[in-house]
Order: sequence, then C-alpha cells, then structure tokens
Amino acid sequence: MKVVAFNGSPRIDGNTDILLGEALGAIHESENTVLSFRLNDMNLKPCQNCGACEETGVCIIEDDMKDIYAAIREGDRIIVASPIFFFSLSAQTKIMIDRCQAFWCEKYILKKAIPEGRNGRKGLLILVGGMKKDTGIQCGDATAKAFFRSISVPTHETVSFLGVDKKGAVIDHPTALLEVYRAGQRLATP
Repeated sequence: MKVVAFNGSPRIDGNTDILLGEALGAIHESENTVLSFRLNDMNLKPCQNCGACEETGVCIIEDDMKDIYAAIREGDRIIVASPIFFFSLSAQTKIMIDRCQAFWCEKYILKKAIPEGRNGRKGLLILVGGMKKDTGIQCGDATAKAFFRSISVPTHETVSFLGVDKKGAVIDHPTALLEVYRAGQRLATP
C-alpha cells in the first residue's frame, strides 16, 4: 500500500513530529511505501478562490502542490498530523487542505472522484494541542473530514491529545505513543 503523510507542524522534533513518527513506525513494519511531506518546508501558496478549478478540476497555481496532488491521487492511506492553533489546524495544514478545492470540484462538480483502488482509501488524523478543551479537536476534525471526503477517503480515524504544549512533552503522556502507534497499525491493515 502507498501511505501519504502530511506533517503540518512548523516545529521540528516537536509533539506532532513525535506522534507522526510513532504512527509511521507501525506502518513501516508492514512494509508499506510511505511518502512524507513537511508542509512548512514547501512552497505552497494559499487558494486564491479564482474559480479556475471549477471548470477543469485542476489548480492553476504552480508551486509544490503539484507533488501533493500526485501523491494524494496515488495514495491508499492518507495521514494528516497537525498541532492545534487557535481552535484549528495549523496554517500550513490549512493551506494544503484549501488547495485541495481542486479535488472537491473534480469530485462534486465534474463528477470524477479519485478511484478507490484495490486497497480502498482510509485516513488518519493526528492532533495535539496545549489547551484542555476539546474545541480545537472538534474544529480540526471537522475540517479534516471535509478534506478526506473531498479526496475520496470515505473513513478516517482521529487520534488527539490535549494539554500537551511544551516541545517534546507528548513523550511523557501516559498513553499517547501507544495510542498513535496502534492507530498506525490499524491504518496499515487492508
């Protein structure tokens, strides 16, 4: 299976990196092909709401999204990992998701959904944030659900951790590493 992972954190070796690494560790054990994107290091422009993709299903902005579009089309499993900032996904994650408006147009206006493939398509959302209220998790999950459905991922699991803010603090969480590892195992199952 082909697994595509999007890391939406700007912080290297932070909580999102650690959690995503655990999930990918489980996925690598199953000998899957993994393609990872660190969104903060990419040249990604925000959606301009120009409407061009409504006619073709193709975004006219030329940047690193071309690599993301190709990976999403080929992926059997899609992972989105993001910190929660101000009750939402990181800006890096949101830019990538917004640019997938082209997939939304392709699926819902042009009626050309991404094929399911022989392994089906599933998703995993990994969220971590410093707040103790789950508002950010709910909002982030709602945005991710719209993204996953637009790219023809009919189901996804959300694994989230609250009250974790300091860089690397998720390592001290009593269950986080095991929970996200097991989520990775479930994702790798056909």
